[in-house]
Amino acid sequence: MEKLKIYLVVFISFLLVFPQTIFAQTNKTLSKSDQTADLLIVGGTVVTMNASREVIEDGAIAVKNGEIMAVGKSSELAKAYRAKQTIDAKGKVVIPGLINTHTHVPMSLYRGIADDLDLQEWLTKYIFPAEAKNVNEEFVRAGTRLGLAEFIRGGTTTFCDMYYFEDVIADETSKAGVRAVLGETLIDFPAPDNKTFDEALVYTEKFVKKWQGNSLIIPAVAPHAPYTVSEEHLLKTRALSDKLNAPLVIHLAEAETETAFIEQKHQGIRPIEYVEKIGFLSDKTIAAHVVQANEKELDILKMRGVGIAHNPQSNMKLAAGVAPVPLMLKKDLRVGLGTDGAASNNDLSLWEEMDTAAKLHKVFSKDPKVVSAEQAFMMGTIGGARALHLENLIGSLEVGKRADIVIAGFESLNQTPSYNVYSTLVYATKAEDVQTVIINGKTVMRDKRLLTLDENVIKKDANLYRQKIINSLSGN
Repeated sequence: MEKLKIYLVVFISFLLVFPQTIFAQTNKTLSKSDQTADLLIVGGTVVTMNASREVIEDGAIAVKNGEIMAVGKSSELAKAYRAKQTIDAKGKVVIPGLINTHTHVPMSLYRGIADDLDLQEWLTKYIFPAEAKNVNEEFVRAGTRLGLAEFIRGGTTTFCDMYYFEDVIADETSKAGVRAVLGETLIDFPAPDNKTFDEALVYTEKFVKKWQGNSLIIPAVAPHAPYTVSEEHLLKTRALSDKLNAPLVIHLAEAETETAFIEQKHQGIRPIEYVEKIGFLSDKTIAAHVVQANEKELDILKMRGVGIAHNPQSNMKLAAGVAPVPLMLKKDLRVGLGTDGAASNNDLSLWEEMDTAAKLHKVFSKDPKVVSAEQAFMMGTIGGARALHLENLIGSLEVGKRADIVIAGFESLNQTPSYNVYSTLVYATKAEDVQTVIINGKTVMRDKRLLTLDENVIKKDANLYRQKIINSLSGN
């Protein structure tokens, strides 16, 4: 009888505990498969650009609160996550958003204003006079919107800019939902927004403080170049960058004329040696062009952690020279790609820059093995992020990074057949193949339809400025 009582107690206890255990296990499984995401992209070829350069066929990405929360196979993520929105990317390629490391976005309104000239003639006879007569806040807004629409259509999700009225550029860029490092230009002659360097310094400090902490805008200090900004003023911009912990953007070693000017003025030293000697460079510096650079100077940039924006098409068009990019890559410098402004390119397509970068250095070095397609694509994505000192935030499709994602068609005539994903991306894919663009988790273009900008209004405004610019240069 006593044993029977014991058995009954054990049996009843088992009945009480077992269902709870089963329920707990079931609930745990449900909670895992019931995770919610804001967006789930499934079915595409996911080119992660992570450290191992993982490419996932039939891959998927889960996004929540603007952040990538999972990357893997579609079969796994579709079971693990419920999403408010799902995009079927079957037959398409899913890549990190492209990163344009150097441009002057409002200058899209000067597209084609003056071509086939060397850098100094182009600047002094056309660009500087046109800017003096036309650039104001309204001009900058119209030009920025035009550039932003082109960026989004081509899959560029982040750009680094140098221009005037940069606060206006920040306003338009944030409204469009695009990510950017935006540098207010400081220069030693009257500019459209600030007539003196000291005024520009005050403006820049206010601008940086206003936009710091924004989810999309990273404000920067941008002295124009060593040949247009005095040593004293260069050091003031460096001090402001340090004080505000802001990026420091500059044109550097762009052409032979710059090198000759610096050598003549500073006892025979070259531009990179000069800015190093005066203590200008820092690990927040982003240097555009870097064409006139030898191995010793590249070692200086490496030591200082300087980011480099390589602009192959603009450099070619202005005959500024060919940057030593193969050596930069060999030394693992922080090098990305830029278009420069549309006035000297004449478009803002990173696809063309990737293609050109790979081919230019092959013919220049007489070595078809340098700058492979994978390296060119790297410079357009994670390399660009490194150049902007943002590799922990963007540039690859990895858990914890911001959801800057581009979905491009991968079955167009110009992409068929495809044997190697990097080859197809760099040598065959065009801006027109981009279909959907997501920045910070928000869709800004869906199936080639812009969602944050009105393309018809933008083109109408741009064409109105065309006649104003023509009249200003003709003296009418």
